[in-house]
This record gives sequence, structure tokens and C-alpha cells, in this order.
Amino acid sequence: MQLTGIHHLTAITADAPGNHAFYTQTLGMRLVKKTVNQDDVSAYHLFYADAAASPGSDLTFFDWPTAPERRGSHSIARTALRVSGPETLAWWQARFASKGVTHGPILDRNGRATLDFEDHEGQRLQLVDDGGAGDAHAWERSPAPPERQIRGLGPITLSVPDAKPTETVLTLVLGMTLTNEFSDEGVTTLVYSMGPGGPAAELHLAIQPDLPAGRQGAGGAHHVAFRIPDDAYDGWAERLTQYRLPNSGPVDRFYFRSLYFREPNGVLFEIATDGPGFGADEPMDRLGERLALPPFLEPRRAEIEAALKPI
Repeated sequence: MQLTGIHHLTAITADAPGNHAFYTQTLGMRLVKKTVNQDDVSAYHLFYADAAASPGSDLTFFDWPTAPERRGSHSIARTALRVSGPETLAWWQARFASKGVTHGPILDRNGRATLDFEDHEGQRLQLVDDGGAGDAHAWERSPAPPERQIRGLGPITLSVPDAKPTETVLTLVLGMTLTNEFSDEGVTTLVYSMGPGGPAAELHLAIQPDLPAGRQGAGGAHHVAFRIPDDAYDGWAERLTQYRLPNSGPVDRFYFRSLYFREPNGVLFEIATDGPGFGADEPMDRLGERLALPPFLEPRRAEIEAALKPI
């Protein structure tokens, strides 16, 4: 059994309308599912992705009225989004400057050109040149030209004080392989690869023993999910049990099936199937245009809609 890459990254916003504006209008991503947190239906769960809502392209947000994130270790420190080519990074750098988006210079990290930036709530993001590898699905209504659009997720960077506890889970339980190590501003970062490898299938561990522990909040990440084929789900559920790793047990999210657990440094991990996908309850050409609810929440639609602010 192998993980095949990053499935999605879920973060936290305290400003759903502003979040929607930034990710669709500034970054040009497609809102592919407007739904609610299934464990807290008072909160939106917004999914932004490529035009085809491909697994591995989803950047998602819980809308919670919470205090800002406190940055630190034991946390997801940065989320990378893949684009193709150095010219594309230069295009985005100019766009960020014109729109007042906080950003840094284009830098080489781990042999790839990267561009750090933040959204309006301080969410730490990065564009990385993936060399045009793999499929791309451009959204025709994006303000970004097709060749400049975000192609998907990865890598995801975790900040941990000590790599060894996390490494045990990554390698022994999840089957990742340590494939590289690099230094960024004096911080040693270890690169772990899944399945085919490459930026869409990498998890980076930044070793930062002197940082205080972070605290989740608006502008920070909530959890990272890894991809598996649909037919591998039962095997992964059994594997977590065999390793006596405390976990959620099977959870059916309707659009995919999930397993949740925390790695030893406290970061929440999810294993998620590629299917059934976001076309399960909406036509692909109408994704994200209305509030979508899984069947078990549909009887509560009027109640749920009345409690949500318009986007």
C-alpha cells in the first residue's frame, strides 16, 4: 500500500467572504464545493481547486470566528501551491505587487523556484515551480491565464521541534521515504516522499526546536490529508489499527472517505480516498454555485442556511 500524494490541505478563516474573494479573484482558483463542516454545521467548509476539482488540488477552509493563529512548532507552517515555469512565478510576483499581497522574493529551495506569500489573514502560502509535471486543468473563468493558473497542492511543510517521533510514523506507518535534506534560512528541512514523489507528493519537516508551540486559529492550517485509491481504504483502516495508532476509525464524508489521527508532534493527519468526488451531488459545470449538503444533512437545509452568512 502506498499513499499517492497530497489530497487536500484544510485551513481556518474568520472571514468567509474575504476568503472567497482572495482565493477566487486574486489567486484565480475555482470554488468547487460550498458546504458546511459536517461536525459543526454553523461553519462553512469551502473547497478551492482546479477546474476539474481534482484530488490533490483542494485547498479548503473552515469558517470559524476565532482568534488569529499563534505561529510556532507542532504545526503546519506553510502550504505550497504548484505552478509551471519561472515565467509564471514572475507573473505572480508582479500580480501580488499590484494587488498589495504580502510576498517575498523568488528563491531556490530544494532545487525548485519558489515564491512565498500570505493571504489577507496571514495564511502562509508558497508558489512552487513543478516543471509542468502531470495533468493541469485550467478554469475558464479564472482571472489568471490558463498557463499561469495554480495546478495543485504540494509540498506541505510542518514545523516540529524533533523529527524522530514524526519520522517514525511517516516511514514505518505511512511508507514515506526520506529523499532529501536542505537548509532554508538556517533551518534544516527534511523531505519525505510518497508514491511517485515530486512536489505533489512531498511532506517537508522543518526542524525548529527553539520555537514555542503554535496554536491553531484564523490564518493558520488545521490538517493535511494524503491521497489513496478508493479500493485501498479498508486496508489503510486496518493498518492504523495494526500499529495501534489512535484514530477516528472510518468516516464517510460523502465526497470522499477519511481516516484521522495525530502524529506524535500533534499535527492532525487525514488519509482520504480520491472518490466519489465533488460531482457526486452537483453537475461538474455548476460546482460551488449553491450550498451543497451531504444526504444526512439535507433534512436540516433550512436551519443550516439560515445560520450562515451570505458569500
